[in-house]
Amino acid sequence: MTNNNFKVALLGVPFDDNSSFERGPALAPSAIREVLNGGSLNGSTELGVNLRDSKRWLDAGDVKIAKAESFIVEIEQCCEQLLSNNTRLLSLGGDHSISYPLLKSYRKYFPKLTILHIDAHSDLYDSFKGNRYSNACPFARVMEDGLCDRLVQVGIRTLNFHQEQQIAKFEVESLEMRHWPLTEPLVFEHPVYLSLDIDGIDPAFAPGVSHREPGGLSTREVINLIHNINTPLVGADIVEFNPNKDIDAMTSQLAAKLVKEVAGKMLLS
Repeated sequence: MTNNNFKVALLGVPFDDNSSFERGPALAPSAIREVLNGGSLNGSTELGVNLRDSKRWLDAGDVKIAKAESFIVEIEQCCEQLLSNNTRLLSLGGDHSISYPLLKSYRKYFPKLTILHIDAHSDLYDSFKGNRYSNACPFARVMEDGLCDRLVQVGIRTLNFHQEQQIAKFEVESLEMRHWPLTEPLVFEHPVYLSLDIDGIDPAFAPGVSHREPGGLSTREVINLIHNINTPLVGADIVEFNPNKDIDAMTSQLAAKLVKEVAGKMLLS
């Protein structure tokens, strides 16, 4: 991919057929856009990028998924079309299963890639409820397919024995919340793809998720993690926001704030 004058596109992926507990994340892209476009936020990010003035920031609309069985192919094709046009993606899920096809595309354009995965859950199940493409499984598929050189997980607080086995098998760097804060800052060698599950943030800040898991990161801690990525941030997805579970639009406001800060960081990369 040409690195000069790349664009960053917001891409909605309104798909939650692989949700293992409650449906609703398919509604997230429209809810987040409503906040972004509603006038309560200005276009400026904390890093000094004004998104509304930037000709390199655009909205690519939503992926059209005709049927659940074809979600991988349809997401991958849409992603590749944009990547081939020197456009990097900030994708809005949807459930976490969408990360797998997104990363299938990304790997073709970034031969060296680190994934920073913020989540309460490791999402490394080999299969969950008989579904190998469940939202509980995407990073097992990612690691099996060699779609990254390094997977760093932050915010984890729900490990069981199977997941611990998977972490060892795939040599995942799992930074559990019980050991928070980090003793040293994260340092990356390759371009970074961020996969941000909203339930990685404590439900006190983000109640609008299907799997509320107390003891998580604060909004400020997540924003600081994003700002402090020391190599180019070349792609991202923000997933698992469930508007059906939100309280007074708290989580949609938070997700919109994260979109701004991620987009600003990507444009400066």
